Amino acid sequence: MALEGSVNGNVMSPFVLRDVTNEMTIAQEEIFGPVASVIAAKDEEDAIRIANDSPYGLSGAVYGGRLEHAVEVAKRIETGMIHVNDQSVNDEPIIAFGGEKSSGLGRYGGEWALDEFTTVKWVSVQIQDRTYPF
Repeated sequence: MALEGSVNGNVMSPFVLRDVTNEMTIAQEEIFGPVASVIAAKDEEDAIRIANDSPYGLSGAVYGGRLEHAVEVAKRIETGMIHVNDQSVNDEPIIAFGGEKSSGLGRYGGEWALDEFTTVKWVSVQIQDRTYPF
């Protein structure tokens, strides 16, 4: 363990785990807490393979010195959301939120969600008698 966090009531300080392999449970489960599992990769292709070798795909992050290259790597990772040079936890009401694989079905958020979660209905009220031309 590179950093051993602690739990104090409802507050959990970060844990950083080193020497993790992708076969370990900690690498194959979605951890919704301040835990970072460090998995060594041989090269960029191996890192992408490791990232995609999971039944989950909610969110991720790619860090890189060359922004354009980091974006290209991010496109190859199977997640519903991925952030370049930023944290992996972002939620904005104007952007769709959701994952891939076993991390959820569909997306919510953003203007397009209004159509997904509502039905348009026209209610017309005629206050005065209408004169028809025939």
